[in-house]
Amino acid sequence: MPIAEDCIFCDIVADRAPASVVHDDASCLAFMDIRPVTSGHLLVVPKRHAADLAGLDEPTGGHLFRVAMRLPAALRWTDLPCDGINLFLADGVAAGQEVFHVHLHVFPRYPGDSF
Repeated sequence: MPIAEDCIFCDIVADRAPASVVHDDASCLAFMDIRPVTSGHLLVVPKRHAADLAGLDEPTGGHLFRVAMRLPAALRWTDLPCDGINLFLADGVAAGQEVFHVHLHVFPRYPGDSF
């Protein structure tokens, strides 16, 4: 599986960096964000490195969203029951992308959160 040097998400996929994994399958991984915007903030990443959406194959992209759609139900069963969810994907510098490995944020939302 192609990985990139100096990519923290590739390091997590290759088990060279720690992560609190909540989902792991053949093509993607979901884990807790180490700098959460809200409690329960998750990231869903493809295991194969793709710096941006142009480099991501459509089946994997669709699978990332399918996994992200299942995560809110799991979050609502935890001790952090949320009232809503935001999904966010930044593609490119102008969009605010900071880590150049495609990733989908799953932001649990709570009444009065500061997000």
